[in-house]
This record gives sequence, C-alpha cells and structure tokens, in this order.
Amino acid sequence: MTSSALGPVVQEHDRDHDSEHRSRAPGSAPDVAGVAILASCALWALVSGMGRTARPEGVLLAVLAVAAGYACGRIAGSLLPVACAAAAGLAGLGLALSTGTGPSGHQGLDAAQLTLATGAACCAAWAARGAALRSALWLLALTITLTAVVSGPPAGGAASGAVLLCSLAAARLRRLAGLAALGLVAAIAAGGCWAVAAGTVPGGVPSSLRSHLTEHRIRLWQDAAHLAAADPLRGAGPDLFAELSPAAAASPEPEITPHSAPLQQAAGQGLPGVALLGAAFAWMLYALWRSPRATPVALTAAAALTALAVEASLGNALSFPQVTAGAGLLAGLATARHPQAAP
Repeated sequence: MTSSALGPVVQEHDRDHDSEHRSRAPGSAPDVAGVAILASCALWALVSGMGRTARPEGVLLAVLAVAAGYACGRIAGSLLPVACAAAAGLAGLGLALSTGTGPSGHQGLDAAQLTLATGAACCAAWAARGAALRSALWLLALTITLTAVVSGPPAGGAASGAVLLCSLAAARLRRLAGLAALGLVAAIAAGGCWAVAAGTVPGGVPSSLRSHLTEHRIRLWQDAAHLAAADPLRGAGPDLFAELSPAAAASPEPEITPHSAPLQQAAGQGLPGVALLGAAFAWMLYALWRSPRATPVALTAAAALTALAVEASLGNALSFPQVTAGAGLLAGLATARHPQAAP
C-alpha cells in the first residue's frame, strides 16, 4: 500500500486521535493488574518447585524480563514514542539477522524477534506526524517483513506479514472488537496445541499439519500432557521436562522444553501455571485497551503480541529472555502516556 493510498486514512487517524490522546486516561488499574499477575507468576513458580529438585530460575528470569521491558517501554514511549519504537524495530531486525545462522533450535527466537520488530516499526509509523517520516517507517516495516519472508523461518515470515496487514487495517477497526478478535486467535492456538497433545482432535491430526509439526514435536507435546495429567495442580516442577520426557531423552538434539509455552506451563506448574500465562497475555490486551495511545498503535502492538502468542503455542519462542523482554518493551511503548498529554 503506497503512502498516497494511505493518505485519507492517515488524515482521519490524525484528526480522530489527537482528541483521543488528550481524553483517554488509562488510570492505574492496568498497572496494578500487571504487578499482581507477574508477582503471582513468580510466586507460583516457587510454590510448584517447592520440595523438588526443580529449577524455577527460568520462570523468574522471564517474569523479570517482561517487567523490565515493560517499564523501559513506558518510560521511552512517554519521551520519544516514534524514535524509540523505530529503534526497537531496527534492534529486533539486527538481532534476528545476527542469529539467523544459529542452530535450528533458535528458529523460534528468529521468528519472534522479526515479529516484534515488525510490530515496533508499524507502531512507529502510526505515531509519526510528518508524511515523509511516516513513509520511511512504513518502508522499514515492509523491509523487516520481506527479510522475514526471504531469509527468516517460515513462521516468522507468516507472522510478520500478518502483523503488517493487521496494522494497515487497524485504523478502520474498533479497539475493543479488534482486541477481542486477537484474544480469540491466541486462545484457539493454545487450545489447538492442547487438543493435539491430548489426542482429542476430531478425526485425528491431518497429515499435512502432522508433517508440518513433525512427529517428534507431537511426541514432546504428548509427554507434556501426560506430566500435566499426573499432577494437574503443581505439575512436575519448573524446568524438569527434559529429565522426565522420553521423547526429549531420545532426541538427537538437546530438548529442554516441549516447544509449546502452554504445555510447558502445564507440565511444569500444572493448570494454575497455564491460567497465569493466559492471565499475563490478557493483562497486556487489557492494558492496550486502556492505553492513551492511538487505536492503530494499540491494535498493532496487540497484533504483534498475538502473533508471538501463536508462535509460543507452537514453538519455543518464550524460552529466550530477549523475546520476553521485547514483548514487554513493545507493550510498554504502546501503553505509554503521550508526551503532550496532561499529567
């Protein structure tokens, strides 16, 4: 889509959201909810590992990374919303390119970094005022997407393209309806991987999907589901999946997770761990609903976080602290108070 084609939409966006920046007050509810949920995630990791040789340090690091990224995003977004979002997009692209030749286990990392980078660049484009700057930032977002399609893993290319398309359509969507639709997408992805693991897919898993997921990953998912069923309250303990999974032990490459964040939580921390993971995602959507930023910015960030949630349901994207920190950073940038807003 060219800059001239976007012109009427952009002008309407600027008129509508100048007043939105001044009138929307996020209040403290999203921040209070975020503190409570992240603290509960950390506490439950300790409780589920109590009395076992479990290692909750990974969960604690992920919680800390999200909190730190969110705080940095809120501060940076309130000072230089366009520059910081653009810098985040460039940083994500640079990190993905620098790890692009890494082992196959890092494909989830590459895909996640490109997805978040696309979302940050699109947020910067919507927040920019001048036509020339906005066009340059849309070009950056398109460049990141094409890089993901050409040289990144297939999941990263698909996710980046979806984020870009959702962002271009965001100006014509209502915020609450868009967030609800994105939340439904994330829930379907999580429910689908659980159904595959539990063997409850009607008619069985289609052969095309099975070949894409690979038999090895499906066996990892099944092992995670069995561990969760053995102790649905506390699971087997954080970070013990590799030691308890027959599929992980038989893998030629080291496997420390089942390549699915919901199933990893279920295996390690039981159903409460899954509920807390879902609550953390719901909190981000809630914070974006209450965000004082323009609706296209909020929906773009939500689209990127939803794409990341889908990747995390089907892979190991959340196993890397730079990804959890990047997710928090993007959410913080998209929920920061506008620098011209009244205190």
